[in-house]
Amino acid sequence: MKSSVRRLTVPLAIGLAVLAGPAMLTGCSIQNLVHNATGGKVDLGGKEIPKDFPSEVPIAKGEVLYGLSVGDSGGKVWNLTIRVDGASSFDDIAKQLTDAGFKSDAAVQASTADGGTGVFASDKLGVIAAVTKDGKNGWVANYTVSTVKDKGK
Repeated sequence: MKSSVRRLTVPLAIGLAVLAGPAMLTGCSIQNLVHNATGGKVDLGGKEIPKDFPSEVPIAKGEVLYGLSVGDSGGKVWNLTIRVDGASSFDDIAKQLTDAGFKSDAAVQASTADGGTGVFASDKLGVIAAVTKDGKNGWVANYTVSTVKDKGK
């Protein structure tokens, strides 16, 4: 499991870094920057779940605050932020993911009164789930989901 976590963590971290930089900008500049960087292979879903978000990834109930997807059939990353009830929502999310067949490495999973974070993987998808308190929105869950490439490719 540790090698699969490493295999997933690096691409997901790169994806998060790519997405975090433009997030500091505003309005059209974000859309232009993302469009130019991805060749138009992006869906800035806004306040809804991206249309092609993988159905095999269970998501917490709550208001969708933000959703997007980047990439194409060669590799894709989705990001989804949902308002949740509190820090204990992470434990519920972790259970939903493991019940759906995703595996977790306890070495990279933590749950406290301040929220939680974990890395989960299936044969086809990697998921980083985090629950934290956001000053503006209360408690939020963030999902970063990516496709997993075959080892031989």
